[in-house]
Amino acid sequence: MLFFVAVQFGFAQQDTQEALEKQRNAIREEIQQLLSLRQNNKKKEQSVLNEARDLDDQIRLRSQFITITNRQANLLTREIEDNLTKIENLRDELKILKGDYAAMIRKSYKSKNRQNKIMFLFSSESLTQAYKRVQYMKQYANYRKKQGEQLKERTLLLQDLNTRLLVQRKEKETLIAENRKAKQQLDKEREDQKTLLASIRKQESTYAAQIRKKQREANRLDKEIDRMIAAAIAANNNKTKTTTVSKGSASSFALTPEARALAADFVSNKGKLIWPVERGRVTKRFGKSRHPTLPNITIENSGVEIETLTNAKARASFKGEVESIQAIPGGNKVVMIRHGDYITVYQNLKSLTVQKGDKVTTKQILGEVAEDRFTGRTVLKFLVFKNTKRLNPADWVLNM
Repeated sequence: MLFFVAVQFGFAQQDTQEALEKQRNAIREEIQQLLSLRQNNKKKEQSVLNEARDLDDQIRLRSQFITITNRQANLLTREIEDNLTKIENLRDELKILKGDYAAMIRKSYKSKNRQNKIMFLFSSESLTQAYKRVQYMKQYANYRKKQGEQLKERTLLLQDLNTRLLVQRKEKETLIAENRKAKQQLDKEREDQKTLLASIRKQESTYAAQIRKKQREANRLDKEIDRMIAAAIAANNNKTKTTTVSKGSASSFALTPEARALAADFVSNKGKLIWPVERGRVTKRFGKSRHPTLPNITIENSGVEIETLTNAKARASFKGEVESIQAIPGGNKVVMIRHGDYITVYQNLKSLTVQKGDKVTTKQILGEVAEDRFTGRTVLKFLVFKNTKRLNPADWVLNM
């Protein structure tokens, strides 16, 4: 289960209360987890930029929560109006049914005398007519019974609709109250954000220098990982020079039939891989992007950075073999798992439970995630490669 559940907001044409409530609960959980994480990070926060980023995420989530709650309230309004119309139509129908039924009962009462029924039959001019009159009496009795059942059914349906209407109105009142509270919280968070951004702007040049320094450090670590992959490809291709492997090159793995099958299995699971930590949230995504707080600064990330809980364990996103383990200065330990000609990389581990050459299974624990030396937060950097080409992990991992 993810620490923060990814929620899709490309709403379908027709919402349902169940779907909206599921999305709302997911966002509510994410907000609570983010608040908990922010509270935990107050002890170790070293950069106001991270605090601003967290607050920005919180505002975004709160806004989404309010939007979905409004959609639920609007949907309930439509359902209430629909039920009111149904209730009105049912009452009209019941009025007619009761009138018809009462008239039928009165008529039946007048002719309920057994002697009248016998005389009705005996007065038949023929056996055929007598038979038809018997059938008529049966049909009339069945019709009377059916009318009674129909009256009972409509009465119960009306009672059910009235009960449902009371529930819907209560649900709507609850949603409106919850949304009012959420809007108050959102207003406060936006005020906090303004204050925080004002303090950041006063020292923008200092923070910009910090970001550039960290980007240079990230670039250095990326080059080291690139070197590890190039070395792994060279070692693999020198070892597998047989006619049973696909031809490799300086930038691609030579594949045995077994490795080709594993790579195909990896590709067939694109978009379905598990998260490399049991609970976490992506704080930095793949590729180039503007800094969320300092828009004049562009940052680049070779993978995704996932903030998780203290002492969290990294786990294999897919089965494979531990191709390489390195201790990189400034990057702690790095584990590289090979899946044919695909590689997943787990960066910033402080202790390991695997070693080079181990066959690992999906979800197998690889080691413990270390705290980021810049922020003091527990952050795992996760990368995906095909040979030497970097890929976006969000394309491969479920709901990332």
